Amino acid sequence: MLIHLDESGDLGWKFDAPYRRGGSSRHLTIASVLVDRQKKHLPKRLIVNMYKKFSWPAEKEMKWSDMDQGHREWFAKKALDMKNQHKDHVKYVSITAKKENVMDHIRADPNKLYNYMIGLSLIKEMSAHEEVIFIPDARSVKVGSGRSLHDYLQTKLWFDKNSKTVLKTMPSDSAANRSLQFSDMLSGVVQGHFEDNSSSPWNILKSEISHRELYF
Repeated sequence: MLIHLDESGDLGWKFDAPYRRGGSSRHLTIASVLVDRQKKHLPKRLIVNMYKKFSWPAEKEMKWSDMDQGHREWFAKKALDMKNQHKDHVKYVSITAKKENVMDHIRADPNKLYNYMIGLSLIKEMSAHEEVIFIPDARSVKVGSGRSLHDYLQTKLWFDKNSKTVLKTMPSDSAANRSLQFSDMLSGVVQGHFEDNSSSPWNILKSEISHRELYF
């Protein structure tokens, strides 16, 4: 099993100003695409086709925030098609925290919240496999927490889930990884619904996303 993971939102706590105008996001979303090894080409192929369809320059990463509504809905529809065609091999997982409800003592170390959210959304899925290749966006793994995230997840697997899963954590740069770009767009689908009330892509794809809400 390969898992590509990315996030939308931030880990700031400034709520006395609007988001993107001096304030922090009100939500944090972490989203993952889980793919069996023999189907690992599928997310990459969808993103490559998207670049071709919209004539995006291949050398520049297109982020969800740069896409218009037409691009976003196209992605959601194609991701839905991919899931429906490969139900036994592909899964979409996400978790969203409402940050304004997070207690002050947790805010003091947001990396722990980040790690906890990842574990809550993925441990059960990971525990069903002998080996998991976990590929988070290197820019999403907070400074100083990369190894602690791996150790946290491996400990949860072995001790909490009594699983023999071997976890291999391999952070990657999404600019050079189309499958990570898929997870960026997946997190955008979810975060857009909660943060910006932009729900059209979410309404297209939500039936195939295994989603959890935290602190709502």
